[in-house]
Amino acid sequence: MFRAAVRLSVSGVRSLTRTQPRCQALVASRCYSHGDNETDEEFDARWVTYFNNPDIDAWELRKGLNTLIGYDLVPEPKILEAVLRACRRLNDLASAIRILEAVKDKAGPHKDIYPYVIQELRPTLDELGISTPEELGIDKV
Repeated sequence: MFRAAVRLSVSGVRSLTRTQPRCQALVASRCYSHGDNETDEEFDARWVTYFNNPDIDAWELRKGLNTLIGYDLVPEPKILEAVLRACRRLNDLASAIRILEAVKDKAGPHKDIYPYVIQELRPTLDELGISTPEELGIDKV
């Protein structure tokens, strides 16, 4: 009796492991985005509009900053101007200084980018009363 059960179970397992040979063609495919490519002007306009929203709250500001800094680029001064104005509307000086630090970090080894951005933002910084990290002395820490 035990021998018959073992024989049936072994043959059952063999039948489960034996499968029909299947022909499978390997297809090489790439998963690229099929969306429209956004021009630089459209990208800039989208972010300026996002930060110019008068109803933006602190969470949306931080979310937008995180997304913007996550891109492999240094934001244009007009985007940064909208960010600084949103920070002033929310009375969030820490985020304003942090975005300037992030721009300096994103510029990396290109030493001429950060001074250019500060030069372009100087009238806005003066108007809003925002100091740069260098003026505050926190860039040396």
